[in-house]
Amino acid sequence: MPDELAIVHVYPELLGTYGDRGNALALVHRAAARGVATRVVDVALEEPLPRHGDIYLLGGGEDSAQLLAARSLLADDRARTVLEGRPCLAVCASFQILAHRFEDSAGRSQAGLGLLDASCGRLARRAVGEVVTEPHELAEVPTLTGFENHRGTAVLGPRARPLGRVITGVGNGDSRWEGAAQGLTVATYLHGPVLVRNPALADLLLTWVVGDLPAYDDEDVDRLRAERLEAADPRRHPARRVLRGRGAA
Repeated sequence: MPDELAIVHVYPELLGTYGDRGNALALVHRAAARGVATRVVDVALEEPLPRHGDIYLLGGGEDSAQLLAARSLLADDRARTVLEGRPCLAVCASFQILAHRFEDSAGRSQAGLGLLDASCGRLARRAVGEVVTEPHELAEVPTLTGFENHRGTAVLGPRARPLGRVITGVGNGDSRWEGAAQGLTVATYLHGPVLVRNPALADLLLTWVVGDLPAYDDEDVDRLRAERLEAADPRRHPARRVLRGRGAA
């Protein structure tokens, strides 16, 4: 285990929509609770990615910011190798950047890094609202909660697996699957920030670097999770399920 974990935050001036910088803060907080020292390394646009980071974080961004970030990463000839070999969390626009290709706001196909076996298109209507999803690939993680605000889709190839099965929300475009997991890369459309809302996912990223962690109870975060699940998970509201079923018929 390294003496100090380097959490690399990629292009925070571009890829930080909806508080995604909170993902770095969540990792720092969860690590410190176990006595693990950390430092956050911010990487500016057009700076090369540091080779020796322990966890890499990429957040969401608007269309113009996404294009700038994608072009900068593609110009960094070591970016794909660096990100592929370390735990990496990519949120929303960055999910698309790590795919083979994604569509810009004009419907033009843009090259991604190809780190994820996925291709991303665009929804006819923006997906906005709370999301509840049951993990599909990461068995160690309980129900995930977050919110989405995006126009993206994601069609996964055979090397990528869905992060979760959608209970509430749109997710990757079909209201069936959300996100992707491939190797040490986790991608999702969930904001919140996702690691604040889902501390078990933060802990999983940490364990990929430091190994097993002792249990840690965080009452404030647990309360937040309970509130969001109570509000958004239809399985907790039988009457809501009945009405939804009638509408669908």
